Amino acid sequence: MTTNFQNLQSAIKQRSELDRSLDQGFIWLTRIFALAIAGTLLWITLQVAMGAWPAIQEFGLGFLAKTTWNPVNSEYGVLPQIYGTLVSSFLGLLLAIPIGVGTAILLSENFLPSQVRLVLVFLVELLAAIPSVVYGVWGIFVLVPILTNLGKWLHSSFGWIPFFSTPPTGPGMLPAGVILAIMTLPIITAISRDALISVPPSLRQASLGLGATRWETLFQVIIPAAFSGIVSAVMLALGRAMGETMAVTMLIGNSNNINISLLAPSNTISSLLASQFSEASGLQISALMYAALVLFFLTLVVNILAEFIVLRVKRL
Repeated sequence: MTTNFQNLQSAIKQRSELDRSLDQGFIWLTRIFALAIAGTLLWITLQVAMGAWPAIQEFGLGFLAKTTWNPVNSEYGVLPQIYGTLVSSFLGLLLAIPIGVGTAILLSENFLPSQVRLVLVFLVELLAAIPSVVYGVWGIFVLVPILTNLGKWLHSSFGWIPFFSTPPTGPGMLPAGVILAIMTLPIITAISRDALISVPPSLRQASLGLGATRWETLFQVIIPAAFSGIVSAVMLALGRAMGETMAVTMLIGNSNNINISLLAPSNTISSLLASQFSEASGLQISALMYAALVLFFLTLVVNILAEFIVLRVKRL
C-alpha cells in the first residue's frame, strides 16, 4: 500500500515537472514569435530607409513639401500624394462609419430573425474576401459612370462650393473615396459587431430594469460600453484605407496635383508606388522608397493614435 502511494506521488511529481517545462517552453515560444514579428518590422523599416537614404540626403524634409514629381529632371516631391492619401482615406471613413456602425447595431441586436442576420453577417464578411483589383474593375465600369453623372449634377448645382468646383472627368477623388468606403466597411462592421456583442448582458438588463427604453439602452449604455472597440475598428479601417493600392490606383486618376475639388483626379502614395516602381531607375527608385517610408510613418502615427484613443476611452 505504501509502495503504491509512493509511486503515485512520484508520477504526480513527474507530471507536474513536465507541465511546468511545457508551460515554460510555451512562454519562451510565444516570446520568440513576438520578437520575430518586431524584428521583421524593424528589418523592413531598415531596408526601406536604406533604399531611401540617397533621396533623403538629396531632398531632406523638403521632399514632404514639394509638389513636383518629374523623373526627367530628377525633381521629386510627395505633398500631393500625402494630401491624396489622407483625403481619400478620410472620405472613405466618412462614408463607411455610419453605414458600418449602423449595420453592426442591426446585426448585434434582435431587430431581424436569426436566419436573416446569419446571411447578412456572411455577406459582410464576403465583402472582405473580394480582391481589390475586382473592386477596381467594378469601379471603372459601374461606379465611375454613376459618380460622373452625379458629379455633373453636383458641379452644376453646387459648383460654388470648393469641393465641387471642377467638372468631373471620370476617375477622381470621389470614386476612390467611395471604393475605399466599400472596402473598409467589412472591417468596421465586423469589429464593431464583436464589440457590441461583448458588452455584458447585465448592463442591458440593468438599464431596462430601471425603465429605459430599448433605444435609450442602446445609445446610452451599449454603444458607450463598446466605444473603445468601435474606435479600434475605425482606426484599423483607416490604416487599411491609407495602404490600399490597386483599386485606388485604378480609380483616383493618378494626377500629381493638389485640388480641393472631390471631382478632380488626384493621387496617393500607394498608387504612386504601384504605377512607377516597375519602370523606375536611379534616384527615382530612392525617391519612391522615401515615399514608402513616409507612408509607413503615417500608418504608424495612425496606429499610435488609435492606441492612445482606446486607452483614454477605457479610463473614462
